Amino acid sequence: MKDVYESPLASRYASQYMLHLFSPDMRFGTWRRLWVSLARAQHALGLPVTQAQVDELAANVSPINYDVVAEKEKELRHDVMAHIYGFGVMAPGAKGVIHLGATSCYVTDNADLIIFRDALQYLRGQLLAVMANLCDFADEWAACPCLGYTHYQPAQLVTVGKRACLWLQDLLLDLEELDDTLRAFRFLGCRGTTGTEASFVSLFDGDTAKIDEMNRLIAADFGFDRLYDVCGQTYPRKLDSRILNALSSVAQSCYRFGNDMRLLQHDRQLEEPFESTQVGSSAMAYKRNPMRCERICSLSRYVMADAANGPMTASTQWLERTLDDSANRRISLPEAFLAVDGILRLMQNVTKGLRVNEKIVERYVNDYLPFIATENLLMAAVRRGGDRQQVHEIIRRASMEATEKMKAGESWDLIAALAADPAFGLTEAEIRAVMKPAHYIGRCPEQVAAFTKRVRAQTQGAQSAEDEISL
Repeated sequence: MKDVYESPLASRYASQYMLHLFSPDMRFGTWRRLWVSLARAQHALGLPVTQAQVDELAANVSPINYDVVAEKEKELRHDVMAHIYGFGVMAPGAKGVIHLGATSCYVTDNADLIIFRDALQYLRGQLLAVMANLCDFADEWAACPCLGYTHYQPAQLVTVGKRACLWLQDLLLDLEELDDTLRAFRFLGCRGTTGTEASFVSLFDGDTAKIDEMNRLIAADFGFDRLYDVCGQTYPRKLDSRILNALSSVAQSCYRFGNDMRLLQHDRQLEEPFESTQVGSSAMAYKRNPMRCERICSLSRYVMADAANGPMTASTQWLERTLDDSANRRISLPEAFLAVDGILRLMQNVTKGLRVNEKIVERYVNDYLPFIATENLLMAAVRRGGDRQQVHEIIRRASMEATEKMKAGESWDLIAALAADPAFGLTEAEIRAVMKPAHYIGRCPEQVAAFTKRVRAQTQGAQSAEDEISL
């Protein structure tokens, strides 16, 4: 349908996996699987739920008759009750035991926990694939000198590979935060309307050990080995805040990478992939706009802003629960996941196809190397017997003159100017002999090798999904 709004996250950016994970079928199918698990545990623990009823429910998890559910929701104005009714239509012999002792958040919140966990695990794989690409790139260009920048002003030399390690380290920190968030997940279980489990105290005739076992069995069905010790009606919305913070953290790092790349592409030192038939501008046919990195930054900015929803929701949960979180969470959490999915898929594509224009990189190095080398030249001149303060003034004066000529577009030669002053004490040939960029990159190759070796172990087996995306 082209006459109805469609989210660009669905139509342009997110993967099919992530779109399915947050689809109605996955959400409501998970609700039904939770009802099956509840019935199974209750049967095993002696409540009046038969094996035949459990089997009937399990056999009718799908398909879902959405027309029946929608019609019932119009009448009841309650989505969970409408789905209980729809499930009962499909499994009439078990309809009387569906949702026994539970409240709505048994299915809504536990389903969210399952889906959010699976989504984070999927994004973890996407992140590892980006990191693997950057490891390869950093290793390949570990010893290639390039101009470093502080305050976006020319500074000492680094290497192309060492700079990539800055991006890589940000992502490694994100991976650690994401893993910490995954470790924080707990299952809500079936805890009742205010978290007291009062309905199950009645159902199990006061046998609280059976309540604990029921919750343990249900949690295990969905791969959880921990439950929240106490809760209200919902799981703590602090987890939502933590999830959004982790996603925002990934977005921050990707924005930094995308922004750095846009700066470097302005100088044509590095470039993102650009297909032979790709159009950079509808008017200026010569252009190679950095559209993929711009898109990374654009989506990342959205995620960083979206993350503010988590703390605002977590801080306004009234007592045992309020429902003003519901509509917000239906939007803010899924769309954050979909956006980060799109970001990481773009990141995979760009990091796998990074192009280094070596001649341009070399030109920038050579333009500024005479300035960068002056500290070493100062030491060499002093060792020859020169006066440190006098030599420093010679360098300062010659450097300022060279800079002014550079700004005016005039030819300049700092080395010749220094050698021409007898007080400097070094000949032009002696000065030029030390003008080798590799002498000014410090430990860059060593740092790259050590860092990528450590990171690479965490990226083994990561699979790329970039082939799925239209870039």
